[in-house]
Amino acid sequence: MDEVKIIEIKKSVFADNEKDADALRAELKKKKVFLLNLMSAPGSGKTTTLIQLINRIKGRLRLAVMEADIDGDVDAHKIREATGVPSIQLHTGGMCHLDAEMTRQGLDNLDLDNLDLVILENVGNLVCPAEFDTGSCANAMILSVPEGDDKPLKYPLMFTVCDVVLINKIDVLPYFDFNMEKCKRYIQLRNPEAQIFPLSAKTGKGVEEFAEWLLDQISEC
Repeated sequence: MDEVKIIEIKKSVFADNEKDADALRAELKKKKVFLLNLMSAPGSGKTTTLIQLINRIKGRLRLAVMEADIDGDVDAHKIREATGVPSIQLHTGGMCHLDAEMTRQGLDNLDLDNLDLVILENVGNLVCPAEFDTGSCANAMILSVPEGDDKPLKYPLMFTVCDVVLINKIDVLPYFDFNMEKCKRYIQLRNPEAQIFPLSAKTGKGVEEFAEWLLDQISEC
């Protein structure tokens, strides 16, 4: 019996995306625009964290936000109303992540010549967004206390690809069985180089430390 030809489509898609991502990163570097890709599970507090962050740094650089969701434009409006910075909504057409080409399409709708920082709030998902390079200069993710301290063990790639991990909702630590030190160890097991910032997007505690880290990254880029 003749062998059936097997085509590894997934590898091909990833390879093409990596080329697109590298090209986009090079273009952004020439324009001196820093792209931050922010990922997390739904409900972790991405938008609220961004509002706290943006209101601390918007006077020091020019920035815009791209909100990615399967549908709706609630977050884009929320960012604009709470911070006054430009924000656009990206609809993924049912896809659970953004890739480099989709990110580029979003960036094409921003005035990059007058921006220093673009923040991409990726689709809420701990799996797919980690698999696709968006062309970002840095990857960040949020793990919220109610999700549990074991998530780095269950979703290894997400923590492996991130430069910084924000542990959000520390204001509710007394009400959940969440071991902060154990969680930090799990994160470091996956990624010893990851920066870790415990914070509360509700109260603002810890956000300043993350803001300073981000500003340092932008100045060194």
